[in-house]
Amino acid sequence: MKKLFYLVFISLIFGSIQAQILDPVQWEAKIEKQNTNEFTITLSGEIEPNWHVYSQFTPDDGPLPTTFTYHNFEKNFELIGTAEESETKRAYNPIFEVDEIFFEDRVQFTQKIKQINAEQTKFQLELFYQVCLESCISEVKYFEFDLTTLTVKEVTAESIENQKNESNIEESTSPKEDSAVKATTDSNNKGLLTIFFVAFLSGFAALLTPCVFPMIPMTVSFFTKQSKTRAKGIKNAIFYGLSIIIIYVFLGSVVTVLFGADSLNALSTNVWFNLAFFVLLVVFASSFLGAFEIMLPQSWANKVDKQADKGGFIGILFMALALAIVSFSCTGPIIGTLLVEAASTGGIAPIVGMLGFSTALALPFMLFALFPGWLNTLPKSGGWLNTVKVTLGFLELALAFKFLSNADLVLQLHWLERETFLAIWIAIFGTMAFYLFGKIRLPNDSPTTHISVGRLLTGLFVLSFTVYLIPGLWGAPLKVISGFPPPLTYSESPNGVGGSNKTIQTAENALPEGAHNGPHGLIAFTDYEKGMAYAKSINKPVMLDFTGFACVNCRKMEDYVWSDARILTLLQNDVVLISLYVDDKRELPENERYISPETGKKIKTIGQKWSDFQITRYKANAQPYYLVLDNEGNSLTEPAGYMPDISEYETWLKDGIEKYNLKN
Repeated sequence: MKKLFYLVFISLIFGSIQAQILDPVQWEAKIEKQNTNEFTITLSGEIEPNWHVYSQFTPDDGPLPTTFTYHNFEKNFELIGTAEESETKRAYNPIFEVDEIFFEDRVQFTQKIKQINAEQTKFQLELFYQVCLESCISEVKYFEFDLTTLTVKEVTAESIENQKNESNIEESTSPKEDSAVKATTDSNNKGLLTIFFVAFLSGFAALLTPCVFPMIPMTVSFFTKQSKTRAKGIKNAIFYGLSIIIIYVFLGSVVTVLFGADSLNALSTNVWFNLAFFVLLVVFASSFLGAFEIMLPQSWANKVDKQADKGGFIGILFMALALAIVSFSCTGPIIGTLLVEAASTGGIAPIVGMLGFSTALALPFMLFALFPGWLNTLPKSGGWLNTVKVTLGFLELALAFKFLSNADLVLQLHWLERETFLAIWIAIFGTMAFYLFGKIRLPNDSPTTHISVGRLLTGLFVLSFTVYLIPGLWGAPLKVISGFPPPLTYSESPNGVGGSNKTIQTAENALPEGAHNGPHGLIAFTDYEKGMAYAKSINKPVMLDFTGFACVNCRKMEDYVWSDARILTLLQNDVVLISLYVDDKRELPENERYISPETGKKIKTIGQKWSDFQITRYKANAQPYYLVLDNEGNSLTEPAGYMPDISEYETWLKDGIEKYNLKN
């Protein structure tokens, strides 16, 4: 039974993660003998609808071509001609002025080879290809061909690597280096770590709610008293904790599967997504504040309880499920908020979030089972648990307005500008401080004659934060909450009330055509062609910035990194800044709309145009995404993503500027 449990546990976690790795092409390889020493290898792929795989003859300025690398080949085999392709399609790319060549629905490559060393009967083929829809995925498949048995098997990169030390390698072609991968991967990894850490802290917050906290001593005591031996009690409690993790990770997996690993990220700039979750978080906050309770049907809990009575590992698993259902009125809003935030991150973030949340939730049950004496140190249940719940309600209410702000920013309606947003937050956190000081009572609060020292200190912290927000109404940068309120440029008074913000803004009539006053008064272009033309006219390199109105990390980079004197001086004097907003919902003129050769989608808005531009040219769709270019659009540096280290960013930026100066 234990082996079965661990198998299920590992399968749920790793299988769910693996299921999110997109594989839009299913490949089949075979080899046929033509005569004594000549053979034909065939690679056939079934492509999912609307996806494209690119030909080996795609022009250099287009997407990455399909390439073939042969291992254990030199002095043993030789190619007869080039690989033949099945029927392809051509589409003109107006941005790069090239005809892209690609496959739809099905792809097939046929290559004839000749065996020149009769003693060598095996070789490996490394197939590199790019498949694109709304974004592009670079994939590599490895096949081993056996001429003796005429069989083919798929092998791993590790097995190929092991043979490199023993065999010479002949490369028929080599793929372009996709330098975007590292920047995107680093940014994604940091995002997932943040999601896990926040989720872990949220799990501890959930422990301190009235629905969960009293369950800790009750459940641990049950396992220790009902088990025949202490070892058995510990084992059951640990299994109970692992069952909690399984249940919540499964929930995160379901969310990811239902929405799709890639489409979740796109939701972060979707107006309706942000409006819907604004409403949802207001409902969650109202529940925590005491307006009502969000409950799952009682019949669910009754059915699960019956299964839990069966005992054994299955019974314990249902006990964990019962905890999840019974405590939903407290944990539901927290889980919902986590899943909302994770959904806007995309990929496997919901799974990572639920793993962090459930780990924190399960940990006390395991630890107190190992050290039951610790139970005596737990504070008694009481009114303080509802105080924790109400505090979480205030936090959720504040977070809700971030989603409303995202919708306003994307549509550029200017209904929720920086001052309005900050005024709302000041009101929320100010009220929260009064609540913590005992000046306000809510429906589920117990009567009290005094407040605890912990509550007093928390109230002082919240009050200090509220006071910190107030200067933001007059143009203070508020770096602590960078990325949450709208930027300074999205404000009733971009220069601060009464001109208190000392950032120098260029007069509108003095700005170059296509430029605007960007962060910190920087002259920024929002049109690539106009920005490039201006850079050429003044002989400066370009700092290309793929960004978004609703991009939190973009704002953090602008507020923390760009504001530093070392960086700001370089951006002001040594480069031309081009900021392309991929979530700009303004529509393109009819004569500028087109069908993307990369994704097959009709490009109707300015944001879609720049997103397609980023995907097509740089094979990436994450923001922020920075490059230093020369006046011809050639990259002078590796791309950079979210890079909060100022010195590292300065080194990267200076490197691009120096390379430009050397060329000119």
